[in-house]
Amino acid sequence: MSMFSTGILVLTSPLHTLPLRIAPVLSSAAQVVERTLYVHLHPGLNLSSGGQPRPVFIPPVVDLSSLITRLYSNAADICGHLDIRVLLTNVRSQAGSSSPGGSSGPFPTPQILSQSPEVVLTDFPLQDPGQSLLVSQCLQKYAGHCYVCNPGLASVLLHPELQKLQKKEEMGQVEEEGQKGCEMKLEPMEIYSDVVVGGTFDRLHGAHKTLLNISCLLANRRFLIGVCDQELLKKKVLKELIEPYTLRVQRLREFLLDVKPSLQYEIVPLSDPFGPSVVDIKLQCIIVSEETRKGGEAVNRKRLENGLPGLVLHEIQLLKDAHHTETEEEKISSSSLRSRLLGTLLRAPKDMPHLPAVPYVIGLTGVSGSGKSSIARRMEALGAACIDSDQLGHETYRPGARAYHRVVEEFGTDVLNEDKTINRRMLGRKVFGNKDRLKALTDIVWPEIALLVKDRIQEAGDQGKRVCVVDAAVLLEAGWTDIVHEVWVAVIPVEEAVLRITERDGLPKEDAERRLESQWSNAQQVEQANVVLCTLWEPEVTQRQVQKAWNLLQERILQRQEEAKSPS
Repeated sequence: MSMFSTGILVLTSPLHTLPLRIAPVLSSAAQVVERTLYVHLHPGLNLSSGGQPRPVFIPPVVDLSSLITRLYSNAADICGHLDIRVLLTNVRSQAGSSSPGGSSGPFPTPQILSQSPEVVLTDFPLQDPGQSLLVSQCLQKYAGHCYVCNPGLASVLLHPELQKLQKKEEMGQVEEEGQKGCEMKLEPMEIYSDVVVGGTFDRLHGAHKTLLNISCLLANRRFLIGVCDQELLKKKVLKELIEPYTLRVQRLREFLLDVKPSLQYEIVPLSDPFGPSVVDIKLQCIIVSEETRKGGEAVNRKRLENGLPGLVLHEIQLLKDAHHTETEEEKISSSSLRSRLLGTLLRAPKDMPHLPAVPYVIGLTGVSGSGKSSIARRMEALGAACIDSDQLGHETYRPGARAYHRVVEEFGTDVLNEDKTINRRMLGRKVFGNKDRLKALTDIVWPEIALLVKDRIQEAGDQGKRVCVVDAAVLLEAGWTDIVHEVWVAVIPVEEAVLRITERDGLPKEDAERRLESQWSNAQQVEQANVVLCTLWEPEVTQRQVQKAWNLLQERILQRQEEAKSPS
């Protein structure tokens, strides 16, 4: 079957049967669509009449939110690679007596989606195989009226999977839990003119989408979204991997305009936990989860202090993450997704035609206390040659080395010990806190260390090593990126780095903090990184990261070799 980048899934099953149908339908759809799948509920839509099907309107009922939650939850388990978006354009209390849908409905104006569907899929059951062409044509025609689609729109009927499911049902193979999901209450949902929600919304995932979809269901005029920025990101796990604010907002807006274009969306940055939620008089409802309910209660206390009525707290359930590891949260969360990025390629390496293909050189860097040396040792155990640039730095200070004479000339003989070796502690005092003096020293020493690194890389290549790791705290500051194929960065929270430095080097806390302040920050280093690693957790977690990074690196090296062999 052909694969399409973007598709739209029109679900025609009655709402009360959908909980059982979602998993097999999504599983089938994932065989056809590889990137974005829009899901639209059209219960009872008739695609076999041959005429123009009438659009179906769904009243906003309480169980619609649990159905949407289930849909995103199933999607996370079954087809986590797909960007699923549930459309709400036909959910409304009244369809209206005039033309179906009005300005924001499926008709008469087709909805412009952020990505134009190339294929339309449906779970509509065929009574006999001879209907297939008629249903396909009817489905394509209907999709063309509802959405602006790709001119070459294809259609796929997913009924065979459902027939298999029906046979299982008849044989009593469906779990009780699934059958419970079939009972659907048509209790009307409370609707509010203005709804608010807050969050980081990093790497928009199923739990975010559930929250946003339910918020859109509850709002009928305006939806205010506070997006955490700056101060509120400081305590986040792997905060250096959080997407930039502008990108998070762009993705949020695109998703929301797809889901319910009739709403007025207001997206604002949050630099404190409350934002406009405690001063906006028009707000009526705040959406919370079990873990953010206390935050919602705090918002209401602030509103009362400000003389405003409290907000209705609408609590939604968190999505469980079927794929979480023991170091990740049980719920689907951005921090888990960020931790899964560790060891993977975040940005493609630059072409380095001036470097030999073998050995492939990894520049490994990170702030003091980030654990880069332990990572280097793990890579050495996997077969890499390791070059310790700090050790090579000591060599440049040896009497007789070129840098030795220049350092003495620049900083005076009082930096020498009695045996004429350089007293690095004394030299450090001379440059500490003085940018000009520090630059004078690094201008002498860094080029010399770089020459020694290049010699060691060549030696490693002569010894048949395919991968070489340069462990260098100053890799980026010194501008050594032109001697490595990839930059790998070890990150660690500043508080943890301070703790490690004080324990390891016996320094006072203030000195450890000053040392870190004089280095490039985690965030600055991550901006230059091809791969990021983190040693915050148990050693076996670091080992798994390094092993993953190593395996993916071997694949990249192999691919490069194959590309080099193939004729251009």
